[in-house]
Amino acid sequence: MITIPYLTALTTYFSYGLLFAFGQLRDFFRKIMDWWNSSNLQGYAPICLGLEDFYVRRLYLRIQDCFGRPISSAPDAWFDVVERYSNDHNKTLKRTDKIRRCLNLGSYNYLGFAAADEYCTPRVIETLKQFSPSTCSARVDGGTTTLHKELEECVANFVGKPAAIVFGMGYVTNSAIIPVLIGKGGLIISDSLNHSSIVNGARGSGATIRVFQHNTPSHLEKVLREQIAEGQPRTHRPWKKIMVVVEGIYSMEGELCKLPEIVAICKKYKAYVYLDEAHSIGAVGKTGRGVCELLGVDTADVDIMMGTFTKSFGSCGGYIAGSKDLIQYLKYTCPAHLYGTSISPPAAQQIISAIKVILGEDGSSRGAQKLARIRENSNFFRSELQKMGFEVLGDNDSPVMPIMLYNPAKIPAFSRECLKQDVAVVTVGFPATPLLLARARICLSASHTREDLINALEVISKVGDLVGIKYFPAEPNKEHQEDGMIKLD
Repeated sequence: MITIPYLTALTTYFSYGLLFAFGQLRDFFRKIMDWWNSSNLQGYAPICLGLEDFYVRRLYLRIQDCFGRPISSAPDAWFDVVERYSNDHNKTLKRTDKIRRCLNLGSYNYLGFAAADEYCTPRVIETLKQFSPSTCSARVDGGTTTLHKELEECVANFVGKPAAIVFGMGYVTNSAIIPVLIGKGGLIISDSLNHSSIVNGARGSGATIRVFQHNTPSHLEKVLREQIAEGQPRTHRPWKKIMVVVEGIYSMEGELCKLPEIVAICKKYKAYVYLDEAHSIGAVGKTGRGVCELLGVDTADVDIMMGTFTKSFGSCGGYIAGSKDLIQYLKYTCPAHLYGTSISPPAAQQIISAIKVILGEDGSSRGAQKLARIRENSNFFRSELQKMGFEVLGDNDSPVMPIMLYNPAKIPAFSRECLKQDVAVVTVGFPATPLLLARARICLSASHTREDLINALEVISKVGDLVGIKYFPAEPNKEHQEDGMIKLD
């Protein structure tokens, strides 16, 4: 849990209050102006009510140049960012022909497979020639190729489950699967900071939803005990099934799930475990098999394993891995499988090839080197940021490093100043995070060199001093410490 300094919380509330007050004032004058102008939609209800898009109009549009920046190259360690300009105070942004070569600290390219790869790329090109870019069909119609079957077997073997099913989109994997697994009369117990795809999937299921404090097994056990004792609302009948949903690495916190403790509690109370490994599969663990391998959890103790191919594998889509009966049931009932277009054949080949590289089946040790490098890069970068005085969330080995900004004015300031010095970062605010907890999210890659990281640290340190986000005292330089020491014989 993040503890916000009192003064920081006070100034952040004041900043949002100021923005809200001026926004309301501008809306008031806008209504007066609109009253004088005739509307072409007389009699129609407004498609967007004033308060529903207030945040977008009065807060987000002010700083939208910090988001959605178009790129014109592969998202490798360095990439080309297209410059934009606005003539209407950021309401609309227009692209220019100018590009800026920037150090990429925002993409989920954890193992560096998003750029051209000596093993993966030639095979993807051959697949494109053989199959075409799309199957133009759902899996149950004409959308299943030999590659899809091979991919599902490859994923199942990689994560240590009997079977797997793949989908064309990672977000849909959660939002479409959860309603199939559980419904009315069931209980979903979700981590309070789970991803939006999990939240929407749980809401769409019709099941009762209860939330436990983020990554707190003791509170999870308390919620489980209370809900089992109480039973279903009104009838107090026993729950049809209980499912606990957690993430391997939390994408906005960079924290590793306390999986061993959570699995033990779920076993005790006979609850199913649903593990989302979108950010952990391929990125952590000795052989890249995710948090189960890293934390020593038997995959047999995790009932449903979910993951995406958009991070460590340089592709797109997602998967569910579990028992053969479970996967067979999903193939008969899941709308994403029955009606959604199947994953692109070249994308499927990219995933298969990336897994082979990770496991060393390409005949080289590049996979092991990538895994070692992403771990070294992550731990080095996190350690250096903390020494500089930044408030950095997350755990060691996690390639996701949020730097706390808090104040809304510091979101665009940090983003724009970094871009001026050719470092591209992702800044995140409400509603993706709680109102007071705006942050910059750094994502590292195995393709980053030590020189890249040192360059990034120098820029971030300068910008941190300028913007005022070093909330802790920096550690004194060792050389300066030695100069100030008195030698005693």
